[in-house]
Amino acid sequence: MLFKWLPWKYLVRRAARHHGFLDPLLVMSRLAGFAQPSEVGEPIELLRAGLVFHARGLMNTRAIQNNLDWIWPYWVERQFNPRDPSFIPRAFSISHVNLSHRNWTAVGLPDSPYLPIIDPSGLVTPYYDGWSLDAWIIRPGGPDLLPSKSRHIVQSLEIDFPGIAVATSLGDSGLELRSRVEMVADGAAGTCRINLKALSHAPAWLAVSLRPYNPEGVSFIEDVELSRDRTGWTINGFPAVGFSEPAARHYSSQYHLGDVFHKLRDDGQDEDTGSRCKVGLATAAALFPLQAGTVKDLVLRVDLAGDRETPKQFPVRHAPKAWQPALAGLARLQVPEARFDFLYRAAVRTLLLHSPGEVFPGPYTYKRFWFRDAAFILNAMLAAGMTERTERALDLFHTRQTMTGYFLSQEGEWDSNGEALWIMRRWCETMGCAPKRGWIRSIAKAAEWILHKRIKRHQEPRVVGLFPAGFSAEHLGPNDYYFWDDFWGAAGLQSAAWLLERSEAPEQATLAQTAREQAADFLSAIDKSLAAAHRAQQLNGAIPASPLRRMDSGAIGSIVAGYPLELWPGQDARIKATLEFLLAKCMYQGTFFQDMIHSGMNAYLTLHMAQCLLRAGDDRFFTLIRDTAAVASPTGQWPEAIHPHTLGGCMGDGQHVWAAAEWMMMMRNLFLREEGRTLILASGIPEAWLTSGTDLSFGPGPTLFGPVTVSIRVTPKAITVTWIGRWHSRPDRIEVKLPGRDAVPLSETGDGSREFPWEPKAAL
Repeated sequence: MLFKWLPWKYLVRRAARHHGFLDPLLVMSRLAGFAQPSEVGEPIELLRAGLVFHARGLMNTRAIQNNLDWIWPYWVERQFNPRDPSFIPRAFSISHVNLSHRNWTAVGLPDSPYLPIIDPSGLVTPYYDGWSLDAWIIRPGGPDLLPSKSRHIVQSLEIDFPGIAVATSLGDSGLELRSRVEMVADGAAGTCRINLKALSHAPAWLAVSLRPYNPEGVSFIEDVELSRDRTGWTINGFPAVGFSEPAARHYSSQYHLGDVFHKLRDDGQDEDTGSRCKVGLATAAALFPLQAGTVKDLVLRVDLAGDRETPKQFPVRHAPKAWQPALAGLARLQVPEARFDFLYRAAVRTLLLHSPGEVFPGPYTYKRFWFRDAAFILNAMLAAGMTERTERALDLFHTRQTMTGYFLSQEGEWDSNGEALWIMRRWCETMGCAPKRGWIRSIAKAAEWILHKRIKRHQEPRVVGLFPAGFSAEHLGPNDYYFWDDFWGAAGLQSAAWLLERSEAPEQATLAQTAREQAADFLSAIDKSLAAAHRAQQLNGAIPASPLRRMDSGAIGSIVAGYPLELWPGQDARIKATLEFLLAKCMYQGTFFQDMIHSGMNAYLTLHMAQCLLRAGDDRFFTLIRDTAAVASPTGQWPEAIHPHTLGGCMGDGQHVWAAAEWMMMMRNLFLREEGRTLILASGIPEAWLTSGTDLSFGPGPTLFGPVTVSIRVTPKAITVTWIGRWHSRPDRIEVKLPGRDAVPLSETGDGSREFPWEPKAAL
């Protein structure tokens, strides 16, 4: 209470002005003026993450720009190079962060939270947010082969065997280097295994280098010591790295003496066995001889038990599973385009890696939980057949629910309760069962939270009945009354009513009825708000991000009413008008470009548009799919946002799991999708696939009626569509919708096969 009566505002202002600073209270007041008044200015979780991110950026500022003679990671070598399209001027930027090549790919094992990452040049970061290992070829007299500086790098994701590995190859001037990185189930936490192959046409050295950085920037190494038998390093006190043979030479350095790389170029340097660095930028290199014309094989092993941060974030809940049993029984895709098939199989593995208990949307920057990402990721996992894995993630939802019923991943985001309830309903419908007894109380509390959160009265009539202003999906703009939140709120009440009606809990019958009535009232409030917004502004029938906003790229959030929620019909004029606006004003190189915050091309939001076009029967959906595939990385991944010129990541995690989930859902919905109680088959199959001479199939893919496999066989005069299900309930209707044809309703609602006459129009 004493603080309340202190003249603290006056004291803060006086202190700031005395030292020549702007009045912080005035600045905060001005900033608040750009957003609608809200109970949460900005989620503390985002502020915390941003401070950590830019704290590293400040360290990067001190460490990098005045030490450009070091060997830095791929993103630095390009972003700091004035000759490179990735170049970013540094002038008044006090924080130097990776904004042009946020690309990396994780390796791991299903059910293990340990996820080593590999950057586009093969730099390996075994521990979460830790140091890295690089491999160079050093040749007396030069030139050397340094991956992060090379322009001739080929990287791929190897998935044609039970495991998963990232392979990186490069070569120049008679030097060749290849690395292959995977995780194996050795030791308590597993082992990151790096296989190196090096070749030189003249005598040279293969150098394994310990680097005090990762794809985000500096990561401290205070001491490194070579083992007595010269077969490994102890790093920051932990025996982390092992070599398959003793190092022939060894050098190390610390910050004030420069990068160890310079010692490798000086034949007069004496060997050493380690270094300590007070700054935390120790470097080391173990050298292995290369005989002219002979391939050198070397294996590095990193004990992942040294990663102390991962268990703090995600406790190890399950023993790591081998890849083969984890993949068994999941839906398979057969299409004539190898790229599509590869991206699908990569996406399946990405989702398996990022669901060791709770699900998280990335292996590094986004290695934490959001209900929003979880809803989309779990929906895709369901569609691929990962039903048990989805169930165990849903079982943990209640641990993040507050006493008020709020499903909290971060404050100020009012979509989370709707997302949690919606995906719980999806699981129950897909499994053909009632909600689990342990979920009922959580479902009821979540529904009551939505009921109480809606605005009952307000001086602005356009927001009455909606959710309060909030931060919403982060990339839609400053705090506002976002329709994205409202659509999720209405869908959440619909889902809660459905779940409670099937819960066999009589005491929840009244709440179920209230939730169903209030869901209808919520949708009515949205309709009224939109009608008022259309009268107040020139919106051409489209849905803005908020009733108080003009049309801008934030409108991408409003199409959630079409996909995935299906609150409105696929042909709804408002969704179609919104799509036309986005297609005309918010696209770059065929993909959706989000101006706000992301400032990049977005794969998963482009696919949201494609899903809405598919529902509307608009053939442009397939062009968006092709353009999304074109911007995937060589390892089959999409960063959260993609730089329009470098095609590297410019926002978020370099391997965005939500994007992988949307690719999985897109491939599934091409073959089978639901519209209410109708099962629609083959509505997304393009004409070109039918002329390829290849049989098409998807399945077994779980649906609201049971797992279904769809097969399409083409002969010179007919197309045969076959579907086989393990039905737990029969759809009210099954339709086959082939390209260029009207939907054909079928009398049967179980397994079946139907032949359609056709004449091929074009070849793939």
